[in-house]
Amino acid sequence: MGTRKPAPLESNKANRGRDRRLVSMDGFILRAGGVSRAIEVIDLNYGGCGIRSPVELEVGESVRISVLGRGSICAEVRWYHDGKAGLVFEPVSEKVRKQIERRATRTQVTGEIRLRAAGRSNYRVQVLDLSTDGCKVEMIERLSVGDQMLVKFEGLEMIGATVVWVENHLGGLRFERPFHPAVLDMLRARLGSE
Repeated sequence: MGTRKPAPLESNKANRGRDRRLVSMDGFILRAGGVSRAIEVIDLNYGGCGIRSPVELEVGESVRISVLGRGSICAEVRWYHDGKAGLVFEPVSEKVRKQIERRATRTQVTGEIRLRAAGRSNYRVQVLDLSTDGCKVEMIERLSVGDQMLVKFEGLEMIGATVVWVENHLGGLRFERPFHPAVLDMLRARLGSE
């Protein structure tokens, strides 16, 4: 199909690797003309992914990636070499998010929590603010409003939460049960409130 481009420089791979999470997810790539091929997503972050592809892809080619149970997204091929390709996701049109009335005061924090969608593995995310009713997190995977999640703070049992807003790589979670103010104070101390 086109000219094969060399693999990215090792320094670029090292920088990319810090932000990407290794995964193994079967999916499909849809190319121009409606041609669909099976692929494997091998690493992932908010802005892009790495795939194994049985067909050579063109640098700059626009494609759509689909993974069962996770939806689909448009992407652009950044590089292709020896059956692997790097893709960058196309920006999703920004919708102005309706301001949500806050039920509790939020405190800026710096720490990590574990996050998990039903039937998936958990992963660590940065938590940026916290209240008795919810928190703001920096997402690794793209979430959608209404997604049901399980949140794990160190030293506490998992708690259910609903995604109430998503903007770029950030999301807001509302806890199923509000924290008692004493528990919130303990978490603020552990997470390092600002």
